[in-house]
Amino acid sequence: MTATLSARPSRTGIARRGETALAVVVLLVAWEIFARVISGSFVLAAPSEVVVSLVENAGLLSRALFVTGGAALAGFVIGNLAAIALACGALLLPRTERVVTLVALVVFCLPLVATGPVLRVLLGPGMGPQVVLASLAVFYTTMIPVLVGLRAAPGGWFDLVWSYGRGEGAALRFVRARASLPYLIAGLQIAAPAAFLGAMVGEFTGAESGLGVLTIRASRDLDVELTWAVATVATVVSILAYALIGAIGRRLVTESPPIILAPTRPRVSPGHRLRTSVIDAAVFVLVIVVLWWGGIIVTDLDSFFARTPIDAVRILVGVDDEGAVRDELFAALGQTVALAVPGYLAGLAAGAGIAVLLVWAPRAADVTMPAAIALRAVPIVTTAPLIVLLLGRGPVGAITLVAIMVFFPTLVACLQGLAQAPGQALDVLRSYAAPTRTQLVRVRIPSMLPAFFAAARMSVPAAVLAVTVVEWLATGTGIGSLMALAASRSGYDLLAGAVVLVTALSALGYAAVGAIESRVLRVYAPEQQA
Repeated sequence: MTATLSARPSRTGIARRGETALAVVVLLVAWEIFARVISGSFVLAAPSEVVVSLVENAGLLSRALFVTGGAALAGFVIGNLAAIALACGALLLPRTERVVTLVALVVFCLPLVATGPVLRVLLGPGMGPQVVLASLAVFYTTMIPVLVGLRAAPGGWFDLVWSYGRGEGAALRFVRARASLPYLIAGLQIAAPAAFLGAMVGEFTGAESGLGVLTIRASRDLDVELTWAVATVATVVSILAYALIGAIGRRLVTESPPIILAPTRPRVSPGHRLRTSVIDAAVFVLVIVVLWWGGIIVTDLDSFFARTPIDAVRILVGVDDEGAVRDELFAALGQTVALAVPGYLAGLAAGAGIAVLLVWAPRAADVTMPAAIALRAVPIVTTAPLIVLLLGRGPVGAITLVAIMVFFPTLVACLQGLAQAPGQALDVLRSYAAPTRTQLVRVRIPSMLPAFFAAARMSVPAAVLAVTVVEWLATGTGIGSLMALAASRSGYDLLAGAVVLVTALSALGYAAVGAIESRVLRVYAPEQQA
């Protein structure tokens, strides 16, 4: 009997691995056939061609991987340490949280077309810009989940700390840090492919070597096989990093999620809320102006391309040109919003929906997660031509590309949120033979809401950045195309105004999501209320 019982998990594991292998083979065969059908379009290489290119260029790819991997690892460590420090600081000083998160949002959503050349001028031809961009790609997407996790603890745990006469520092060390581990792991898993992609994108700005440089050269030479070989290397590295972080997380997080009982916070009067919002907005603007102006002074940027806050106001008001630049910017911004909003919503819906479906069919995760990581890890300069070929240069293709960028962080965050459903609550429902659907609606989805809204907030700037890149590479419309055109023509007034509008769009979107989140979590997760 014992031997029979011990053999069952082994047979189940073998069957699951067999199903996964079969699904992978089917996908590879479909990829091979599709690539052969469109072989004359120079946008997709077949798996057999990719393998040949990997073998023929093994030395070149390994050297480039060493360069890009080093920059990605350095950026991953620096960005995530900064994220954890900012999250802990904001929690210990709650009045600063809104300002800290908004400043972090502004830094995160600065367009590459504006920051890339400046970083290259300031830091030179070495690895500096790649490390900085890799850090910027990860710190915000880790900070937001960690902030959620630092609050995801039962009120009774804090009462125990207070009963021993200890303060917020002890609560942070012994309660909040432990409660935040699952969310930190999810943030790091999101950050792993983002850091690698950020390093590659940094190499697009003028690096001498690396996978990003190889991608540009292969695209220029129409070497589709090498382009997809580089994409395959980036995907494999990202999948391995994702799996390694997940394995470490499973060893560190061994307890079942607790039932979180938190006292409902008293309602704040509208007048007090308005005063707080006005003060926070004023402090936020002051901090941004100081950082902006101070950065120009400290780095001694040339006034030929550097614009001060006063210059930006004059551009957007139309003081010097009777509003010509302003009108052009707002017209382009309208086109950008028309693509960003549906792409953002589609990515959120797809990520959350597939996360819920994986609760019903967990075996599908063995195929779904590598595919999702690949969508995030492959540079958009590689995927954009394929999407444009399939869906055209119109709104459908652009919205699809934006949705792809939002999909992966939402999926990972929602899977983590669903896993935080308290086992005791699920056991109660199971004791009454409640079906999976009831468990989802009553326990799992409410437990997922904090993680879902964290993903929704951090995906706002990701969607805006994605749509500007798509407009630059594919559609030729909107504020992304306008920024690329301005940079190529040294139109720095237009570029500065565009950067301000893109940042403002991200901040307004973030505020809108935050307002909805506050109303929902006041009911379902009051411990998350700052």
